[in-house]
Amino acid sequence: MSLKSQETTGTNEKKITFDIDRKTFDDAVNAAYKKQAPKINVPGFRKGKAPRMLIEKMYGKEVFYDDALNEVIPAAYEDAVKELDDVIVSRPAFEVESIDENGVVVTASFYVKPDINVKKYVGLEAEKPIMPVTDEDVESELKRVQERNSRMIEISDRPVQSGDIATIDYKGFCDGVAFDGGEGTDYALSIGSNTFIPGFEDQIIGHDIGDEFDVNVTFPADYHAENLAGKEAVFKCKVKEIKFKELPEIDDEFAKDVSDFDNLEDYKADIRKELAEHNEEHAKTHLDENLLNLLVENVEGEIPEIMFDNEAENMVRDYESRLRMNGLDLETYFKYTGQNLEDMKKQMRPGAEKQVKSRLALEKIAKLEGFEASEDEIEEEYKKLAENYSVDIDKMKQYIDPKDLAEDIKVRKAVDFVRDKAVIKEVEHTHHHDEHDD
Repeated sequence: MSLKSQETTGTNEKKITFDIDRKTFDDAVNAAYKKQAPKINVPGFRKGKAPRMLIEKMYGKEVFYDDALNEVIPAAYEDAVKELDDVIVSRPAFEVESIDENGVVVTASFYVKPDINVKKYVGLEAEKPIMPVTDEDVESELKRVQERNSRMIEISDRPVQSGDIATIDYKGFCDGVAFDGGEGTDYALSIGSNTFIPGFEDQIIGHDIGDEFDVNVTFPADYHAENLAGKEAVFKCKVKEIKFKELPEIDDEFAKDVSDFDNLEDYKADIRKELAEHNEEHAKTHLDENLLNLLVENVEGEIPEIMFDNEAENMVRDYESRLRMNGLDLETYFKYTGQNLEDMKKQMRPGAEKQVKSRLALEKIAKLEGFEASEDEIEEEYKKLAENYSVDIDKMKQYIDPKDLAEDIKVRKAVDFVRDKAVIKEVEHTHHHDEHDD
């Protein structure tokens, strides 16, 4: 089993010829006969008892060839391509050229990874959005922590006040007739949140637990249900429970309770530092994104379509596994969204093209700059992955080829290189920390 020849048949297209020796093929034919014989009917013989010669006479000598070829071609192909310098990026199309006393000769056609050119990658001009941490940001974070440490107090000795959470039953009537969607039982309504139509919550204030009363309101003229828009309505209500969210005082004691600090000032300083680090990460991600977009624009060369298709399929698979983590699957998702697989692939296509081009550009830069991945760096990477996935490091080594890890390390070095050599313009952005993770 060896590579006989290779030829370039088009841009990034190759065709190789390899052979399989006669003995290997004969063994595979024999195995195919043993597997298939029990299912073959030959008149005058019990099922599966007909001699091979007779079966071949009846059905032709090639009757077992297909199964035998399917068995031997993949391994022979794997052997043959080990001798190539190219990286194959598509499934091979096989063709059997000949079968004779010397064995089998097969050709395989496929696409290979292109050698692209990156016009410019040193001195790229890109923006980095700088987001200073404001006093408001620190206060917002403190309020979030205060909210998380609040406790619900049940009230029984006073009527509903603004800011309470009143548990109510309600039923709405329009012209004396109950209407759809106008009824609720044990509904926890935050008074002052303006969740319900204007005027509703105000009329709950002042009522005690057990009170039954009418709330009179007028639906807004632009109300989403046209049959109710602008109409007057009466809601029959009953207060069943009153609760109040008690927030802790934000002081030194609070800082001691929620952090490792003894006073509020030190805790605030730590929040400021954390937010600044978060902003810096955010800014760096944006900068890298801007630099990658520029690299993609600087890529020259033909890239096989199949690479974009494969990447779009990978993205769909990633999306599917995220859906599964949330208890959904693609089929259900398509039902909800009215999309199908083709629509989704089309949607993923621009991202896939960018992904493929930027990866090719970074691999090329790593090659041109002579970046390598040391044994220690690869080991360190295995350790990190094992920790992230809570898997034993030896298991990780079984899953992931060190060559792939080395490629990833070299690509990361290329990203750092492009960033270090870029002309970076810092642009101040004002923003709120609503997206800051807890």
